[in-house]
Amino acid sequence: MTTPHEQSAPPARRRPGGRTARTRAQVLDAVLAELGEHGYDGLTMDAVAARAGVHRATVYRRWGDVGGLLADFLDAAGEDGWQPADTGSLTGDLAALNREIQEALTMEPPVVSALIAASFRSEQAERAQRRLWDDRYTRCEVIVTRAVERGEVPAGADARRLLIAATAPVYHQLVLLRMPVEADLPEQAARTAALAAAAGAFSPPPAQAGPPAKGSP
Repeated sequence: MTTPHEQSAPPARRRPGGRTARTRAQVLDAVLAELGEHGYDGLTMDAVAARAGVHRATVYRRWGDVGGLLADFLDAAGEDGWQPADTGSLTGDLAALNREIQEALTMEPPVVSALIAASFRSEQAERAQRRLWDDRYTRCEVIVTRAVERGEVPAGADARRLLIAATAPVYHQLVLLRMPVEADLPEQAARTAALAAAAGAFSPPPAQAGPPAKGSP
């Protein structure tokens, strides 16, 4: 996934190399597999260690608990090179983004849904998920930048608000309402948000004129 307020970057993380990197990759792959098979409630440190082929003491020492595993898994997801599609139009870019979100939320095993559920149960996972979403929305700001350059959206449009408005219907339908997938929802939501943006819905309000000076007619 995944905007235009000034944002703080995620804290810098040292990327381990060699054996440490291999151990991390093995453990995080095991977290993914365990989440897919058993969900958050079935995720345990011992099961992850066994699946990863890593001594349980190593897993406890480095990650501490399940919350630490999930936080590192989410942080690792933000280390990729993902960028939003450039289709040549605001509606097309937003629709492509929504289709990616829809696919992620409906994939099997339901790892993304399990991670969202985990963020309500683990403070560490919640913080890491916020970092990941913030990173994704920040990367997606280029969608709005391109739209402004093409003249589709007024300059000064609030990219974060626009992106949230465009993607919210997909999250709402699939995560909150748990409704069946609607194939045309990504395009509908994108088109609605693009029309609103073109009309100035995400632009700052016009400056208010101050009261007339004393003695003015």
